Amino acid sequence: MTKSFEGLRAVNECSFQVGKGTITGLIGPNGAGKTTLFNLVTGFLKPTAGEILFAGERIGGLPPHRVFDKGMVRTFQVPRELKLMTVLENLMLVPAQQSGERLWNSWFLPFRVGRQEREIRDRALQVLEFVNLWHLRHEYASNISSGQKKLLELARTLMGSPKMILLDEPGAGVNPTLMKSLVNLIERLRDEDGITFFLIEHDMDLVARLCNPVIVMSSGEKIAEGSPEEVVRDERVLEAYLGGQYR
Repeated sequence: MTKSFEGLRAVNECSFQVGKGTITGLIGPNGAGKTTLFNLVTGFLKPTAGEILFAGERIGGLPPHRVFDKGMVRTFQVPRELKLMTVLENLMLVPAQQSGERLWNSWFLPFRVGRQEREIRDRALQVLEFVNLWHLRHEYASNISSGQKKLLELARTLMGSPKMILLDEPGAGVNPTLMKSLVNLIERLRDEDGITFFLIEHDMDLVARLCNPVIVMSSGEKIAEGSPEEVVRDERVLEAYLGGQYR
């Protein structure tokens, strides 16, 4: 796919596949087009050219909520928590088509609304326990640490019953203890629930531990793909990261 902004090609004829059940990494120097690519895949931007297929279905150009409905969800490099809501409320807001969203249901079908809200609450509490945030369930999201906000982002994606999760720099601002917890959660979700992961990350130790395969972008183009060991030895990758120093 290709994405141009007033003549600047941020993504230039970039083609790749993310295999079902994998944890695929996307790396590259700053300005390589990685986040723009994520925005294209998840519907925050429309591609200038090219197609995006998810589970055999064309999703290129669909708005984000439609992509979400297909089972593809994402996190952001800078967490976008709802600061004035509790950690629990942040999760309960995620499921779509809640009965209580329609005013007349609250008036005429209060038992249905209440039953569904209890089910969503129970699910949210289970997810918070899974990501080790249960003890913060009543805390305002603005008050938790940056690492805990990363876990909250992951927890919110799980409330959407995803088939695929895109993570934008999950390791940024996370201390080693929480990072270990996050890595374990990602691996468990892949192994136990079959969720596919596609993540942008600058921490090469994290990429080497977690990702296979790894896709490398530079100047909007894919320049390499393979195992972590293969891509770090690729001359094109070294050139992209080191430039003239490599020569």
